[in-house]
Amino acid sequence: MSHYDYIIIGAGASGLLLADALGSDPYFSSKSILLLEKESKTQNDRTWCFWEDGEGSFDHLLRKKWDHIYFAGKKLRLSTAITPYSYKMIRAIDFYSHYNNAIEKYANITRITDEVTAINEMDDCISVEGKINSYMGLKVFNSIFSYDPIHQQKKYPVLQQHFIGWFVKTENPVFNAEEATFMDFSIPQNGNTRFMYVLPFSETEALFEYTLFSEHLLEKEEYENAIKAYLDEHYGNVSYTITEKEQGSIPMTAYPFHKRNTDSHMYIGIAGGWAKPSTGFTFYSTSKKIKKLITHLKQNKPLSRFHQQDKFWFYDMLLLDVLAKNNDLGQSIFESLFKKRKASLILKFLDNNTSIWEDIQMMSAPKPIPFVRALFGRLF
Repeated sequence: MSHYDYIIIGAGASGLLLADALGSDPYFSSKSILLLEKESKTQNDRTWCFWEDGEGSFDHLLRKKWDHIYFAGKKLRLSTAITPYSYKMIRAIDFYSHYNNAIEKYANITRITDEVTAINEMDDCISVEGKINSYMGLKVFNSIFSYDPIHQQKKYPVLQQHFIGWFVKTENPVFNAEEATFMDFSIPQNGNTRFMYVLPFSETEALFEYTLFSEHLLEKEEYENAIKAYLDEHYGNVSYTITEKEQGSIPMTAYPFHKRNTDSHMYIGIAGGWAKPSTGFTFYSTSKKIKKLITHLKQNKPLSRFHQQDKFWFYDMLLLDVLAKNNDLGQSIFESLFKKRKASLILKFLDNNTSIWEDIQMMSAPKPIPFVRALFGRLF
């Protein structure tokens, strides 16, 4: 049985970012690190987007960035700059290639392909059981997500951000490559919070994602029929080819994932609750969490003490309480925000960076009654 100081389970965004941060920092050069992944990451299985003020550490990996976004609701049609932010996109295959190559150069990191079947915590170490072998570690960082613990409780609603996306290439130029469609709620809501998300890479290439914030998934045909209808309505009889497809589901819940952490075993990424509960955005928040985690490890603090709860968790919880009871209110809530507040302030709020005064401005934009009811439901 092999022994390691740190074991990282999963080579997705959180696992690769953590492995790279540990491997590139001289402080951890004497630490033995194992990266376990059940399959090779050689496919473009997802797209990550985030907004950022100015240049950032992922700019060399960007597929595209936009300085303007479009929002649509029942009555509102808004094209706006998002200064000082840019909306940035990374394709998973580019991310995997870069970080896999970087990690191969770190002498203290071992990478093994194996599927984890069990984790057993003992007094002085943790045993990680795989289908092929067993591994011992002093600290384990686990990115394996399961809905089981959050579905076994009733205190926190559990919604999903779920979607299917088409990468489309048209014969003729039809897209505005300088503007991303952040949310288009003009599509039929059918009792849910539904919107189209469009990322144009050029005048002939774009990603269309039919996205819902709701409890249950749809049949595959419903997502795809909605994308086709949107293309037909907005671009006429344009001839196009579907070059790729992607699909996903991200949990939207204020459930305290961190309470499952121990002094030596910590959940990271979506499994650790690092996705923003109210939007599902995960990538950029994960990169910021990794930086804080590295500082935490250097201070030799127990992993159970890493989590810090803030006011934004409470705001997210109230919104999810509202959407869980009235899932059709998402369109009117977001439309009120974009009608009454600058897009840059909305993005700042969604990035957990606003002041109390800015919070008040944001929360006073939608109709207050559903949120007041949600607040009273939590207090009493």
